[in-house]
Amino acid sequence: MTTKELLYVEDALGHEKYFQTKCNEAAGQLQDAELKACVEQMAQKHQQIFQSFYNLL
Repeated sequence: MTTKELLYVEDALGHEKYFQTKCNEAAGQLQDAELKACVEQMAQKHQQIFQSFYNLL
């Protein structure tokens, strides 16, 4: 893996972790159960994407 590719993966990891954190924060503040479940699914998806990028390393 080139240095540039590694930097891309590091950036992607950071972005996915940030998105996951923000989704979890938002879900914690939501009252609507259906919307909360949707945002929690988004958080899980970002966790899966994070894991996929992490596995590249």
